Amino acid sequence: MNLDMTKLEPLLGMMVNELGAAANAALVLIGDKLGLYRTLASSEPLTPGELAEKTGTHERYLREWLSSQAASGFVTYDERSGRFALSPEQAAVFADEESPVYMAGGFYSLAAVFADEPKLTEAFKTGRGVGWGEHCNCLFCGTERFFRPGYKAHLVTEWLPALDGIVEKLERGAKIADVGCGHGASTIIMAEAFPKSEFVGIDFHEASIVHAREHAKGLANVRFETARAQDFAGSDYDLVTIFDALHDMGDPVGAVAHVRETLKPDGTLMLVEPRAGDSLEENLNPVGRIYYAFSTSVCVPASLGQEVGAALGAQAGEKRLADVVGRGGFSRFRRAADTPFNMVLEARP
Repeated sequence: MNLDMTKLEPLLGMMVNELGAAANAALVLIGDKLGLYRTLASSEPLTPGELAEKTGTHERYLREWLSSQAASGFVTYDERSGRFALSPEQAAVFADEESPVYMAGGFYSLAAVFADEPKLTEAFKTGRGVGWGEHCNCLFCGTERFFRPGYKAHLVTEWLPALDGIVEKLERGAKIADVGCGHGASTIIMAEAFPKSEFVGIDFHEASIVHAREHAKGLANVRFETARAQDFAGSDYDLVTIFDALHDMGDPVGAVAHVRETLKPDGTLMLVEPRAGDSLEENLNPVGRIYYAFSTSVCVPASLGQEVGAALGAQAGEKRLADVVGRGGFSRFRRAADTPFNMVLEARP
């Protein structure tokens, strides 16, 4: 076998980066759980011993952890002083959960992907699904912590204002259902911003609803219910939202059709979906790579485990989603806004 070194060497270089990234994923979790990033962000540059003292951890472990993080570019090392620190940019990504670019939380989902790999391998052979409830609990908190910063940064200030007349309704007092709400991050953000409106968060995963209720304690204008997207209760909604969940559903057309039945005649369906082009070649980029990976591990298996099993996948694209919405009974559909990770779609009867 003759190998073209001009092709082999870049591939090997990429694989070295891949192995380093995979090996460091668990270390990011450790840094988040033990407060190592947060301590570095709130302190002057520290030696491993100083960081260990501040966090109640073992110096020898931290010396190796810090070295790995510095080699990854996740922390900054000063060779003259032998101290480590976080730059403002590193702190925004790893330490500040209120930052719109906070990414460390998403690494919890990776723990679930690796833990559930045997189930997924078997599903590849049988074609059966792997439901959300069958996954390691890390998936649920990881999903919330990955998407919440983006919702907090864009939902109230950009996405809702991009919809025709919605903010005015919410400010006066409207009725909203947030379907597929998970731990309730999107529901709570909206409820806090619009106290005159009434919100109900809906999800078919009971444990997530329990978690959402805990998060929402003290908010009088929000409640959470366990129900499916195809037959949740209620009617005369001014707005129904589905955040990063439609593509996970087994019967997305049925879900959209039910939403159509529950809306007021002038109501709106707001879909927030992973940003994607309509063809594979448009999605062969770093963001598409992340979404295709999680789609393979989580989204497609979740859909295949439900009735119909449409398996849209996390990179369904606007054209396929428009078809789903049209078959669900909506006549007007447009992209209202987008970010590097999401596209916001508006559907009207």
